[in-house]
Amino acid sequence: MIPADLRYTEAHEWLRLDGHTGIVGITDYAQDQLTDIVFVELPEVGRKVDAGDATAVLESVKSVADVYAPVAGEVVEINKALEEHPEYVNESPYDNGWIFKLKANSGDASHLLDAKGYQKFLDAQEH
Repeated sequence: MIPADLRYTEAHEWLRLDGHTGIVGITDYAQDQLTDIVFVELPEVGRKVDAGDATAVLESVKSVADVYAPVAGEVVEINKALEEHPEYVNESPYDNGWIFKLKANSGDASHLLDAKGYQKFLDAQEH
């Protein structure tokens, strides 16, 4: 199930915008591909990022993957619970498994995919 209230990147990040603050995580599809996540390298609060910048790192039993900023902004909060419980990203990618919050330079996420667009993107990947 792809939540309809989020915006998505083709690198499988999601963004929940509330004004100019955005919560970022990875999609259920991404966590499933990575398998069991064992370590999360969180960004530093105060770090300024451009859209597409590698901002966090996820280590799984299978591989290592970057998490990219879906929009430009400044990291204002990190999910410290992931330091002790990286499995939250697998268990609850859209809720407890969020990775960081950004103060977005602009509230414009129109370049990101909506839920239907992301589903079409996934369907195209499988063919």
